Amino acid sequence: MKILCFGDVVAQSGLDALCKNLHLLKKEFSADAVIVNGENASMGQGNGLSAADAEALLAAGADVITGGNHSFRQKSLYGMLDDRNDLLRPANLHGSCPGKGYTVLPVNGVNLLVVNLIGRVDTDLPASCPFETLDRILKDMEGQYDAAAVDFHAEATSEKLALAHYFDGRVQIFFGTHTHVPTADAQILPKGCGYITDLGMCGPSCSALGLRPDIIARKLITGLPCRFEPAATPPVLQGALFTLSPFLSSCTKVERIEKKL
Repeated sequence: MKILCFGDVVAQSGLDALCKNLHLLKKEFSADAVIVNGENASMGQGNGLSAADAEALLAAGADVITGGNHSFRQKSLYGMLDDRNDLLRPANLHGSCPGKGYTVLPVNGVNLLVVNLIGRVDTDLPASCPFETLDRILKDMEGQYDAAAVDFHAEATSEKLALAHYFDGRVQIFFGTHTHVPTADAQILPKGCGYITDLGMCGPSCSALGLRPDIIARKLITGLPCRFEPAATPPVLQGALFTLSPFLSSCTKVERIEKKL
């Protein structure tokens, strides 16, 4: 079984590029399911992910959309977060927040548990311990899934690596999101978990995380508030393809993906 995962969708150009090409990419890589982190797709509309943009990603072929620290920026999404099982927000946020943090995705006769978590190092949301949260979810869902995939939306590479190693053998797919920069450490951990620290992003290339570099430079130099604007450059689609063993007990291959359009 092959699971295709894409990093944070950034701005309209990233959204349009992924929606236009997702069906072809799924076919090219013979993917059985697609997971997309969509939390920046509506950048330019106040950041986050709007209901309309979420619908566009799902219609284009995303099987599950995950979120992060911008999950609640767009109030139009709140109803969808509560009503749909294919749209997630981090599971370790407060239980009163809209939505849910995990779902079971049927894929070709087997059940894939998809979990969305957020880190606690240098993030701006109050979150409970991701270790304790994931441990509880895996115990609560025991017997209801055949393999598990985790999107850990976090800043610190050490936090991502620590969580992945801690659950190696209990989780088959583990990928990081949030930094918008793809890492070169795609690997299989000792007990069979496929891992990469960050998938990267789907958004404007030659940019500062999808944004105009001159604006970010000015903010860093002056410390003054500024309005973030997406870079007007061709989009790039970044992610990874995870191949699971026939019995779904482990990951056998992790391949980085980058498509420049």
